[in-house]
Amino acid sequence: MGHLGQLDPSTIHSKSVERDLVTAADVASERILVQRLRAACPGHAIEAEEEVSDPADDRPRWFLDPLDGTTNFVHSLPAFAVSMGLFVDGRPVAAVVHAPRLGETFWALEGCGAYLGAQRLTVRPTQFMGDAILATGFPYRRGQLANSNLGNFCHFFPDVRGMRRFGSAALDLAYVAAGRLDAYWELHLSPYDVGAGALLVREAGGLVTDGHGGEDWLRGRSIVAAGEGLHPQLLAGLDVDKLLEDLPGS
Repeated sequence: MGHLGQLDPSTIHSKSVERDLVTAADVASERILVQRLRAACPGHAIEAEEEVSDPADDRPRWFLDPLDGTTNFVHSLPAFAVSMGLFVDGRPVAAVVHAPRLGETFWALEGCGAYLGAQRLTVRPTQFMGDAILATGFPYRRGQLANSNLGNFCHFFPDVRGMRRFGSAALDLAYVAAGRLDAYWELHLSPYDVGAGALLVREAGGLVTDGHGGEDWLRGRSIVAAGEGLHPQLLAGLDVDKLLEDLPGS
């Protein structure tokens, strides 16, 4: 938070494309979180967005996004968060999504529910698209990908109560768990984007799958999160093909 509104422009850099930003705040946040996780959980692996990615093995593994919503952060928009999800034997067992500017901490433990502070969370029981607010996002490399997700947005847009694009996958999932959003889907994401938020939704009574209805949402580059009423309707309307295909010449 000490960096918010105080960033030196020289510390803001692009990664794969111009829109994909990393700042001094991202790196500083990751370094202190990694340091403290190493001290608290010395036998665990860490897979983080900026600097740390331990080799694949069978250890418990933290998926860490030290600043989800970097573009929002750079523009002093409040929709950014720290996302931390712990997986054991390939399944999510603990999650924290902390939104410091909003003063909210969402957390979940496997089999114990999802919470905002001390308040237990429940997904909305919405049954009809006309009553729903959906959220999604778009990839930074949208001009270079065969499926930019815009077609899916246009497909659902005429029939829903509203559409939102907050710019933080972790917060989108937390808001589904909290009943603020009815459903969320997105393509071209990484494990650290969804590792924590997916457990929040599941522990709040929602469904989380990949875009084909399967279980490859962590590394399969598509995720669908909703209550039982809307989830099959999202799957039926989504086009998640060509996720690994770039456009010719890109």
